[in-house]
Amino acid sequence: MTTPAVPPAHENGNRAGPVTPAWTPEHEVDAEQAAALLAEQFPALRAAAVTLLATGWDNTVHLVGGEWVFRFPRRAVALRLLAHETAVLPRLAGRLPLPIPFPELIGVPSARFPWPFWGARLVPGVELADTGLPDDRRARAAVDLGGFLRTLHDPALAALVMRAAGPAAVLPHDPMRRGDPAVRGPQAREWLARLAASGVWQPDPAVFRLLDEAEPLGPADGPPVLVHGDLHQRHLLLGDDGRATGVIDWGDVCLADPAVDLSLAYSGFAGPARAALLDAYGPVSPEREARARVLAVNLSAVLAEYAHAEGRAALLREALAGVSRAVR
Repeated sequence: MTTPAVPPAHENGNRAGPVTPAWTPEHEVDAEQAAALLAEQFPALRAAAVTLLATGWDNTVHLVGGEWVFRFPRRAVALRLLAHETAVLPRLAGRLPLPIPFPELIGVPSARFPWPFWGARLVPGVELADTGLPDDRRARAAVDLGGFLRTLHDPALAALVMRAAGPAAVLPHDPMRRGDPAVRGPQAREWLARLAASGVWQPDPAVFRLLDEAEPLGPADGPPVLVHGDLHQRHLLLGDDGRATGVIDWGDVCLADPAVDLSLAYSGFAGPARAALLDAYGPVSPEREARARVLAVNLSAVLAEYAHAEGRAALLREALAGVSRAVR
């Protein structure tokens, strides 16, 4: 989910005209087109059933033959994200304690579709945002996530992955400035103002106190680590037993402060579950916690705006709960 620098009301700049949400696709691949592309480029999948699995800001995702997941970019901005995934994920696969996608089938631009795409074996599970799991039943997933992030954020892993991938995996340093409260705090205020104006969110003084206190921190000055980069409630998968089954959507993978990923500890978990996550992860300084909380508010507000506009009730509930959790 690549969000704009500020939440535009209209992407076309014409505020008197019809609203064009930031996530409006430039190309949307439906199941029929996906099947044609796969038959053309991967003949072994010619007879496989193709069904829509998910849509997001940047990609349309189809399940193929009940076994493969193919990601088709929806917007041009997603192309560099796709390149990061295909460079980094094969080098990360098998080195983390939870499954992640492994792009195995790489599609190329053609007359049918102008952009590359890729397919990976299905990572099973349901998005945390869609589970409706109460906070007091999230501890098992929290422990799994804490251990996952501890491994991912090990500097030795970043060095190993970068060496293995070579020039293809030259990753930017927090290009979206998600670890900088001086940037993400004001953005969060704008998204929250939109939610309040539409009657979706009741302003909470605790949220604004957090932003007021954290914004002066600015970005961290410590060494960056390898981060997922867009870790929120849609990108952590859970099984029926409440355990984490995988982490998906790695387009924003980059080098950044660990707070960028730890934001999910504050948007997706609270109370004993969050404590269990942090026990599994390791010490978090007050400054890193503040940066993570600000990003938790920001990403939750963005998700809420998207969910409200798209009529996704479960996601809206989870996103609004994420704003509240971030200050608890």
